[in-house]
Amino acid sequence: MKQKFNIINSTCVPLPLENVDTDQIIPARFLKATTREGFGENLFRDWRYDKQGNKIESFVLNDSTYGGQILVAGKNFGSGSSREHAAWAIADYGFRVVVSSFFADIHKNNELNNFVLPVVVTEPFLAELFESIAANPKMEVEVNLPEQTITNKATGKSEQFEINTYKKHCLMNGLDDIDFLLTNKDKIEKWEEASK
Repeated sequence: MKQKFNIINSTCVPLPLENVDTDQIIPARFLKATTREGFGENLFRDWRYDKQGNKIESFVLNDSTYGGQILVAGKNFGSGSSREHAAWAIADYGFRVVVSSFFADIHKNNELNNFVLPVVVTEPFLAELFESIAANPKMEVEVNLPEQTITNKATGKSEQFEINTYKKHCLMNGLDDIDFLLTNKDKIEKWEEASK
């Protein structure tokens, strides 16, 4: 069982870049590992560190002004190769939500499978979020999964977001696909008996 997802109120990390692909999220040289742990330290590695391994102070993840469980990203997040490691890195770093106006489909599903909620908003709402964070890095956003709403608490504006019903159930109950099947084991066995 994973951590159940309900309502998150958090400050945000802004990444106002468009077309961020999975190789930028987690460079290919870090894909050798077979477990999900430890990927967070290499999230956006080539933007966070120079070739000598020194922190690039100007990059947002190295700026203590920003923090929180919500990554606010530009349009077309997670394009490129379908590597699941990109979602592992986002989750391992501690992000529970990624907000963008558009996600690549495979990456969006990989996030959901790793208990990270991708929230699709309109471009004007996204632009206003970036403005609010720039004006006050301590402002919070509320993501309400049961109601499927996201609220910019600095302006009070909200939007609805879409999510697959099955994935919503899994997130709210802390279930991955195998957990879900196990919770329905009795029903499956009864159906198998009735089908004989």
